[in-house]
Amino acid sequence: MEESKAYIETGILELYVLGQLNAHEQREVEEMAAKYPEIKGEISAIEIAMEQYAIKHAMQPTAGLDKQIFEKILAEEPVIKETVSAPAPEAKIVQLTPDKSASTIKLLRFALVACIGLLVVSTVALYSAHDKLNTANQQIASLSLDKEKFAATVSFMKGENKDLQEIAAISSDPTWTLVKLAGTKISPQANMMVYWHKKGQHVMVDNTKMALPKNDADHQYQLWAIVNGKPVDLGVFDATAEPKKLLVTMKEVGNAQAFAVTLEKRGGSISPTMEKMVAMGGVSI
Repeated sequence: MEESKAYIETGILELYVLGQLNAHEQREVEEMAAKYPEIKGEISAIEIAMEQYAIKHAMQPTAGLDKQIFEKILAEEPVIKETVSAPAPEAKIVQLTPDKSASTIKLLRFALVACIGLLVVSTVALYSAHDKLNTANQQIASLSLDKEKFAATVSFMKGENKDLQEIAAISSDPTWTLVKLAGTKISPQANMMVYWHKKGQHVMVDNTKMALPKNDADHQYQLWAIVNGKPVDLGVFDATAEPKKLLVTMKEVGNAQAFAVTLEKRGGSISPTMEKMVAMGGVSI
């Protein structure tokens, strides 16, 4: 009993049913099956279990595929020939015994068709899952982009609202001086508004009241304060149709008689280019 149990646990019986053993190993299994009824019963149980599994999971393959598989298997089966005995006075009926591997071949047919069917279904399912995953990733990326755009819009609106409130407060605060700059000969239509707080030395440029020709990528406008007849740099800015900020904070100055704007190379200049002055306005206090 112990010997048969140990033999069954080796897994050789499953290989026998699947036809994976050589001739010597097959004979060994058959001898053990003849010696131990429990081994013979285990072989039968394995055959039944495999056949039931193959039938249960069998799927309809592509049209004509099963026929091609069966033809290939049949072409490889050994041809059973009837052995003709020497002439005898009486005709003798010879009963042909089917090849003992016939049941195994039948089982393998079912198993092969089932495996092919499962492979096709698995491939389709995997492709479908991959496609759905890509779609989900695209939707997530789109939602993330929309969220970023929305957040940027909200941030811009908050900043814009804050600037508008500040402009309203500056306009009604007498401590702030509003300096209107008018266009020069090179740009008669130009104009802009500068807010100057003399005590706090703050200088602000109002983008909502600016009409300057749009500068290119190589140039910027530079604001100057005229202090005792000399220009003082107050920083550079761009004239755009859609400014990022309504109020642009410039450098501080505590005393000024006028403000002017010139078009300079990007980054600004040490001294103003007088022939490129586009706007200028005096301070009236």
